Amino acid sequence: MIPRTLAETLHRLAQSFPVVAITGPRQSGKTTLARAVFADKPYVSLEDPIERGFAMEDPRGFLARFENGAVFDEAQRWPDLFSYLQGMVDGQRTPGRFVVTGSQQFGLLAGVTQSLAGRVGLTRLLPLAFDEMPAASRQLSIDSILLLGGYPLLHSQPILASDWFASYVATYIERDVRQVLNIQDMGVFQRFLRLCAGRSGQLLNLSALAGEAGVSHSTARAWLSVLESSDLVFLLPPYHRNFGKRLVKTPKLYFLDAGLACWLLAIRSPEVLTLHPSRGALFETWVVSEFVKSRFNLGRPADLYFWRDNNGLEADLIFEVDTRLQPVEIKSGQTVTRDYVRAGQAAGRFAGDEALPPWLIYGGSESYERSGVRVISWKDLPSSPIPSEPRLY
Repeated sequence: MIPRTLAETLHRLAQSFPVVAITGPRQSGKTTLARAVFADKPYVSLEDPIERGFAMEDPRGFLARFENGAVFDEAQRWPDLFSYLQGMVDGQRTPGRFVVTGSQQFGLLAGVTQSLAGRVGLTRLLPLAFDEMPAASRQLSIDSILLLGGYPLLHSQPILASDWFASYVATYIERDVRQVLNIQDMGVFQRFLRLCAGRSGQLLNLSALAGEAGVSHSTARAWLSVLESSDLVFLLPPYHRNFGKRLVKTPKLYFLDAGLACWLLAIRSPEVLTLHPSRGALFETWVVSEFVKSRFNLGRPADLYFWRDNNGLEADLIFEVDTRLQPVEIKSGQTVTRDYVRAGQAAGRFAGDEALPPWLIYGGSESYERSGVRVISWKDLPSSPIPSEPRLY
């Protein structure tokens, strides 16, 4: 098993909550992690038709076997589970008694929020962060890492990324999307998915996206919502001191796995990626996803933003540190130019005295200070002082 940072968070939550939930995209390692961290508990997969049939036919008899707790995998396959668990944990609130996992957040979170509010510690497991990858993977070039992505199987089994992603997309479409949406023409949805990949790192223009995909605005919004709830894409909101404006202004769209985005864009080799017009956006996608993973692995909300104003000032990424702001500029080039440094300085200018010294994350191999900008190599990103204490959120 590849060690996962989220394991420590699961141990922490299991000391406080009677139910611990692990959500995330398919094949991100939820089952493997749950069985490793809670190896002393019985494991039940509700994908198993025999177990699910038993649960639906005789729920009390099914759960009587697990009075002392269990790991219920793919829990959304039996929605009544959450109501029964509520009664069981209200009668005996033993911390860490039950663990539930689910790949499709629509089903899992609906049950959790309705029945287990206040009783469950929620976590989200995304594909591997860079510092979780095996040593051999971390020695690859940045272009190879972007192509490979972070799904654990690609780092532990001898399988071509292009073959795996082809199967993954087909499985995801057949299983998850059909469960939630009544899509008649899957080819249209595949086109929509590829168009989203082409817009990773850009402001979300849902009307233009719907028009190019050949679907209505409401359909595009519903499809994007499923991609977001399944942890395949992430919407990065703009930063405003007025919190309400963060919720209504246009967000930026990012895939949470650069490898999946590369495959959807038909990029199959590092040589092609090096010259591809989307390389800069894909590098930015990877960096943003690393920040998201770092927070989710700690059991925290993302609390990440971007900034762009009418005068051309922008920061690719912003997060709050106490009462101050940390601006981050992202550049894919391997050489830090004067323009890169100026972009880093400009990223911090909008916040005035509230801004911490800006970060410039780039595609080169050295990290150092230059003209008041902290230049950070992509290789050193995991060791960057990303705030993790609860008080910072």
